[in-house]
Amino acid sequence: MVIKIPNTLIKTTSLISLILYFLITSTSNLHSVLAEEVVDQEEDPEFYILDETPSILSNATISSKTRLLVSQFKKIKKGMKCHVASYNICNGVKANKGTSLLHCCKKHCRNVLGDMNNCGRCGHKCGFGQRCCGGVCTYVNFNPNHCGKCTRKCASGVKCEYGYCGYA
Repeated sequence: MVIKIPNTLIKTTSLISLILYFLITSTSNLHSVLAEEVVDQEEDPEFYILDETPSILSNATISSKTRLLVSQFKKIKKGMKCHVASYNICNGVKANKGTSLLHCCKKHCRNVLGDMNNCGRCGHKCGFGQRCCGGVCTYVNFNPNHCGKCTRKCASGVKCEYGYCGYA
């Protein structure tokens, strides 16, 4: 026994399924866009612009090519390889107009003033809900001086709730 399905029914169900597909995908994209706007991720820059010349440049053991690159451009790429004993290019070097302090952590240059895995010193991790603000792990959800992110202050008398000033 063969059941015959009319062509109009097949066309109608195909059309309805396509409409539903587009509705679902368009609303899911809208939610992901809104979620990206709400979550404000502070990213370190790709390069750190040095405020001072690293002390390693006076050391005669490094190659002239490295000395030339660092002295000419005065910048260090984020995560640049280093070694504490022999090639410590980022040992306590200030960068980005004093907003970054670079240290060699596990053979890579890290900003200890803003890195959540090396906050204040190498290997010191911030806990859940904390950000590294100036080298100190800080809860940013309810702190009026660091509301939602570092250095975002709420106006006088306005509470910081869930990372927003005056959340209501």
